[in-house]
This record gives sequence, C-alpha cells and structure tokens, in this order.
Amino acid sequence: MMTGALLELIRWLGLLPLSWVRAIGAAFGWGLYLAVPSRRNVVQTNLRLCFPHWSEQQVRRCARQTFIYFAQAWLDRGWLWHGNPELPLKRVRLTGAVDELSGDAPTLIFVPHFVGMDAGWVALTQQLPRNFNTIYAAQNNRTVDEWILRGRKRFGSSRPFERREGFKPVLAALKAGEPLCLLTDMNYDPKESLFVPFYGIKAATVPSLSRVARMGGAKVVAMVARITPWGYAVEISPKWENFPTRDLVADTALMNVRLQEYIDCMPAQYYWVHKRFKDRPDGELPPY
Repeated sequence: MMTGALLELIRWLGLLPLSWVRAIGAAFGWGLYLAVPSRRNVVQTNLRLCFPHWSEQQVRRCARQTFIYFAQAWLDRGWLWHGNPELPLKRVRLTGAVDELSGDAPTLIFVPHFVGMDAGWVALTQQLPRNFNTIYAAQNNRTVDEWILRGRKRFGSSRPFERREGFKPVLAALKAGEPLCLLTDMNYDPKESLFVPFYGIKAATVPSLSRVARMGGAKVVAMVARITPWGYAVEISPKWENFPTRDLVADTALMNVRLQEYIDCMPAQYYWVHKRFKDRPDGELPPY
C-alpha cells in the first residue's frame, strides 16, 4: 500500500516544474543521507577506496551530493515515464557519436550505472528509430518491478529481457540488428566474474561486454547520461577501437579503465550506493 502511494506521488511530481522537482529531490536526498547510515557508509567507503587522495571533507561532500543526485533522478522518473512526451524530448538531449546507432549493424551499448541511466534509455527509445533491448533482474517488490518495466517500455518497441529467460533470445535480437544495452559494472555473481582492477582495486567484474560482442559480431559504444539543471545530457561515445579482442581479461580491464574516465568527469553521479567491492579474491574481507 505504502509503495503504491509513493509511486503515485512520483507520478504527480512529474507535473511540477523541473526546478521544483529537483528542489524536492535535493531535500529527499539530504534526508536519505542522514537517515540511512548503513548505505551512507557504503558510499563513503567506496569513495575512500577509489579516491584515496581525497580529504574526509571531500568524501563527505561527494557522498551527500551522490544521495541528492540519486533522489533527484528517481523523482525525475515522474516526467520521464508519466509526463507529457514532449517533456523528455525537450529535457533529454542526445549528443556525441549518435551516428554509431544508425543502420542495422549489431551494436552493444555499455551503460554504466550513473543516476541518469534511465533518462539515457528514454532518449534512445524515444528519439531513435531502432529497437533497443537490455537485460534486467526482477525487483523483489512486484509493484516496483511492474512500474519500472512499464516505464522502460514507454517508448518504441524495445524489450527488457529478464535474466531468467536465458541468453539465446538476447543474442538472436542482437544479431538481427537490435542494439543491446549492457550494464556490466556492478558486483554480480563472483562465479561469473573476473577480478580486474577498478581504481587500482581488484573488483569482481562480469566479462559480458567482451564475450557478447564476440558472439554477436557487434561493435561497442558507451552511453553516459549526466544530470543537468535543465534535464539530462546523454552522450554516445565513438566506437571502441580494437574491441573486443580474444583476451577476455584484458578487455574487461579496459572496460573498467574507460568507466573510470567517465566517473572522473562526474564522480558524484555514479551509483556508489552499490557495494562494488563486496566479493573479494583469495578470501579477503569485504571493506564495508
């Protein structure tokens, strides 16, 4: 009951001017930062590990801003998923090497977990004529799961594939010319991961980007979404040269290097609330 009421509130907030939505999001983010110390510890631990040269003041400042961006992006789903379709057309600007997404060549899109990633998905599915697909894990809360799926299916004929469906239909769609968005920068099942450096620390990283690119004969680009005062700037990178190779470990390490470059441009907008270093090699203890 409470979940349904919160989702309805987000939908109604989408009717307000963007500056109001962002102000409410800032207040909500401050509240989360103060009220959820366990997750605040995760964010600050991640930041200390990845930016050891930062002072404690810098760590705390970035952590607070991370919660604010996180909350603002969630409330923005009100106008992204429920508002007038003209709003995302006006507020979400697709830039960069957009031509890489034209035609019908098999294409993989590396989508890092920045808070604006759903705005990036809206930009692709609303503004470009191709069908885009992705893979998702079902949410524990059925109401939230259905809400997210409806939102992500709002524009175009795109399809989020549930992980339990298996990979065969995903690969078939990729080979048929439907670009596939992969979010491979989280700590998933360590049995399916490689431990490669992320900010100099070994991190369990799924090698799917390289593996799927080889299997599908696909080129790889990245999509990075940045939250801005006027909405979102969604940038498509040029095609990654010499990727994939036959070296799965080197390719996965290179993906993390590219990810670091994107994060360094806007560190507070990355999804630091995730326990990125939860699984450790050789029996190391997690840092949280």
